[in-house]
Amino acid sequence: MTKTQPARNVVATMSEAISRFVHDDDTVVIEGFTHLICFAAGHEIIRQKKRNLTVARLTPDLVYDQMIAAGCVRKVIFSWAGNPGVGSLHAFRRAVEKGDLEIEEYSHFGMVGRFSAGAAGLPFWPMRNYGGSDLPAVNPNIRTVTCPFTNEVLAAVPALRPDVTIVHAQRADAAGNTQIWGLYGVQKEAAFASRRVVVVVEELVDADVIRSDPNRTLIPGQIVDAVVVEPFGAHPSYVQGYYDRDNFFYQQWDEISRDPKRLDGYLDEYVYGVRDRRQYMAKIPGLEKRLTAQPKICAGVDYGY
Repeated sequence: MTKTQPARNVVATMSEAISRFVHDDDTVVIEGFTHLICFAAGHEIIRQKKRNLTVARLTPDLVYDQMIAAGCVRKVIFSWAGNPGVGSLHAFRRAVEKGDLEIEEYSHFGMVGRFSAGAAGLPFWPMRNYGGSDLPAVNPNIRTVTCPFTNEVLAAVPALRPDVTIVHAQRADAAGNTQIWGLYGVQKEAAFASRRVVVVVEELVDADVIRSDPNRTLIPGQIVDAVVVEPFGAHPSYVQGYYDRDNFFYQQWDEISRDPKRLDGYLDEYVYGVRDRRQYMAKIPGLEKRLTAQPKICAGVDYGY
């Protein structure tokens, strides 16, 4: 049986994808909620010394803390920032307190609304939100709109249209048709809102695999500019079905990031000091054995007709 070949091929290396699609002064989104957070892309952005970036994300965690410490970021658009389950983002906090980092804060649903409006081609997104909140007083982009049908006054947030969105996923074909399972965030909305899309995957599969399970395709190839194959590219976050979250690293990061010299040392060794993700993995012996997921296969679905 002849395998189906995709109509286009957008496979690239991480270095090529970041060089081509992430530019100084861009608004960049590295999305993923709890899992599928593409640290490999963040590290390549640091290695290529991208500057003056505005980074957006519902929950900026360690990957943005590292990019801030490396001097890549001038502004963060977000709804919550911290080291999940551990504490503060210390590079983030130092930069804000020193006046070196601009912040623009929303609720989680406010960020979802901004991405959703961008994805839908709408200028803003209305919501019942921010009642009793101080956020509108410090963020002039949170405004109100009167419903033309009910005269109800609603909160409204402007569309967010990033220059580039980077999404980590379990698999894609060479044309960029991307499949995700497990916990979703706003990867789809951020991708559709963005001018350019880079998908980073654990494995590249044939188009027949994608077509055999179409409901799992979250991002269609038509909007994808590059596919990068980068196993363990989300470490220390996790990828459902591939590897677990490295909780030990999150705890370590709290101590590393408290001390600017230790943080610089980490970047020198694990980011600047390696050429790519393969070399990064080689510096952490036993990582794959410790974190690789045990199989738990779901029941099959019959798409017959």
